[in-house]
Amino acid sequence: MPDDHYQRYMDAAAAHREHAATCTACTQVKRCKAGEGLFTAFARFQDAYNARLKPRK
Repeated sequence: MPDDHYQRYMDAAAAHREHAATCTACTQVKRCKAGEGLFTAFARFQDAYNARLKPRK
């Protein structure tokens, strides 16, 4: 069964990349409102995915 967390992480990364490639307001250090939302979603999914990879103690 595919890892749903990984898929959401990759989908969010793709959405952010696609937006950033065409948005003239977004830069590496500043994002438009839509770009900021996409980046925030990507970062949250990435953090959640990475947290699952860490061994539990």
